[in-house]
Amino acid sequence: MSSASAGSSTLRETAKDARDGVREIRKAASEASGDIQSDLQALRDDFARLAEQIGDIAGSKGNAAWRRAKSRVDGAVADAQDRGREAVGAVREISDTFVGTIAESIKNRPFTTLALAAGLGFLFGARWRH
Repeated sequence: MSSASAGSSTLRETAKDARDGVREIRKAASEASGDIQSDLQALRDDFARLAEQIGDIAGSKGNAAWRRAKSRVDGAVADAQDRGREAVGAVREISDTFVGTIAESIKNRPFTTLALAAGLGFLFGARWRH
């Protein structure tokens, strides 16, 4: 029986070693799980910071692009306003010259100016009717 008892003892030691091994595996898994959880949390935090940085970069680039576009539009509007003022000034100058010329023509040649106005009126009226 001694070989049976030796076999039984060996079997018990093996079972005990297996249980100890399982305990160590559980302990290692538990510790690793904690490490994995903290690593995952650190990864989440890193992604959150990265997303925030990307948002800040996109926001600042968007703001800079908006400022550049607004500046260009403001420049174009100011240029258009300047050109409009110049055009209005030119039209006023032409109308003043035209009115001055007509006034001078009426003073110097009243009957000729009257005949010319009547002729132009007749032409415009005939043209308008057709």
